[in-house]
Amino acid sequence: MKILRRILALVMTVGSLAFAQHVAAQEAPDALVKRISQEVWDLAKADKEIQAGNQKRVRDLVETKILPYVDFQRMTSLAAGPDWHKATPEQQKQLTSEFRALLVYTYSGAISQIRDQKVAFKPMRTDPANTDVEVRSEVAQPRGELMQLNYRLEKLADGWKIYDINIMGAWLVETYKSSFTTEISKGGIDGLIKVLSDKNKNLAASAVK
Repeated sequence: MKILRRILALVMTVGSLAFAQHVAAQEAPDALVKRISQEVWDLAKADKEIQAGNQKRVRDLVETKILPYVDFQRMTSLAAGPDWHKATPEQQKQLTSEFRALLVYTYSGAISQIRDQKVAFKPMRTDPANTDVEVRSEVAQPRGELMQLNYRLEKLADGWKIYDINIMGAWLVETYKSSFTTEISKGGIDGLIKVLSDKNKNLAASAVK
């Protein structure tokens, strides 16, 4: 009987995940970003440990609520520019992994600062047939300052994925592109991978202090 209940629970879990993936695949890009933002905002403000600075809880929130909707390979390839195509498949994999880890720390730092900010999304005017769009929003700080926060998304087989973020007029990919180019010119793709790896190790060490 216990085995039967476990099998039933597993089937229900798998079914729920499949349904969630199906819903996400059907979501409009602006609806997707709004939903993710609202979920992250609500959870971050309600979680006392996140508010107290528990970095593990923050990273768990990033991993479960944000990262499934981010196309890290495209983000990394754009930041690496033409050098991406010179890298071997293994180097591309390592570079994407290290850049992903770095962005997790970046997202986590931003989420740690969530308090009483409010997000307002601007109307999205685009052709329904478009597969590459921009979703625009503004974040109102407690003192009234407005921060621009826009997203670029692409439509893939499993739904819309974020591949770039604009904060206060600066696109994340462009911000990293110049530093990536500099590191590649000095030490090649392996040199860039090492730089990112060392930075992630330092961030990890700081997070546990």
